[in-house]
Amino acid sequence: MTADIHFSPLALTRALPFLPLAQGDIDYQVDRRGEPDLINTLLADPAAKVVLTRGGLVAVPRGQGDLVDYENVKMRLATLPGAYVGEELRRYPEAVAMFLGSYGGVRGECVIAVDISRVSDAGEGAVPGAQPNGVLGVQDAGTVDGAMGLANANGNAAGKRAGESGGAAESAAPFGVPDSAGQGADDAFDESVSTPASHAAPKPTLLQQAVTRFDWVDLRGFAPHANAREAGQATSAVTLSIWHSRQRFCPTCGAPVLPALAGWAQRCSNQADGNRILFPRVEPAVITAVVDGQDRLLLQHNAAWKDPNLYSVSAGFVEAGENLEHACRREAREETGIQLGEVRYLGSQPWPFPASLMMAFKAHAITTDVHVDGSETVTARWVTRDEYTAELIAGRMVAPGRATIARYMIEEWLGREL
Repeated sequence: MTADIHFSPLALTRALPFLPLAQGDIDYQVDRRGEPDLINTLLADPAAKVVLTRGGLVAVPRGQGDLVDYENVKMRLATLPGAYVGEELRRYPEAVAMFLGSYGGVRGECVIAVDISRVSDAGEGAVPGAQPNGVLGVQDAGTVDGAMGLANANGNAAGKRAGESGGAAESAAPFGVPDSAGQGADDAFDESVSTPASHAAPKPTLLQQAVTRFDWVDLRGFAPHANAREAGQATSAVTLSIWHSRQRFCPTCGAPVLPALAGWAQRCSNQADGNRILFPRVEPAVITAVVDGQDRLLLQHNAAWKDPNLYSVSAGFVEAGENLEHACRREAREETGIQLGEVRYLGSQPWPFPASLMMAFKAHAITTDVHVDGSETVTARWVTRDEYTAELIAGRMVAPGRATIARYMIEEWLGREL
């Protein structure tokens, strides 16, 4: 009698060929970051390209912010002349300049991102160099799954937060993290602590005008519509700018920090503690597509997701001292009660909401009885390809957003684009 031949559901698994936030091909030129006055030198070069970030969003030309909810449209980053921006940086030391790198070639184009989250808005009372009343930034949902759950149900704008309306574009001030660092004790007694009413409002500066002259969009809404180079630029710029906005003091001694190494680091201002160099925090997270012996995919809905029809794959942060494969197995067991066997690597992409690095795996389940934890994961079920397609068509399930790595993991299993 011929013996049955069983194939592993992971046998034909291939690395993910495309990820929207992992497209950068820029030369970081790490060796130049320590050059004295590097930013000003680069800004004086006519080939310098300056892009802007604010509150975790990127600037795009006015009107393009309305495009994030459409398919098959193109978006680009808004840019400013380097020579003008150099003067603005001297006017606003609170703005953070970041040298993203260069593409070489005949033009030798270099890219500089400037975060203007701390630049006070244009209008009455706006004083160059003054700190705004709040530090602008983004709020993460506390878990990897929560960050994905903030994505728009149709995989479009993605990242809309509570209280926002419309798409991911923002022409007004972005969502702010409450902060009192720029307020004095006297502010609590008088709301008119700005310039006297008798003085005319100063003319808005270039960076102040940028707040209203450009649209501001979430990276999750921009990247799927951008070319590969600008998607990479935006990803690096947003990642660094969020870190600078969130970490304003040395985590060791509590002293204020200053940008260093062309924006890729910070230097503690405490000379007595050695003016230590600080680097961006990266939070490793695993995300796993779990399949069983029948090649069914395990999909789950998490409590943090506002759309009740959003279903995705298992994900979670890596614990201290834990390897990636163990994290995959632990998360699946904690969330769904499923035991995993073989685990294979698929790819990775940054997820700067606020600082995650998503590492994707595909794993073979050696048990199939689902027992959700009921707190983080509300429901989970196995689906065949036909069942999943039918659920999508009927609207009973919604796929993860177009910027998420989860979407491409599901497509790898499904065998086609969503």
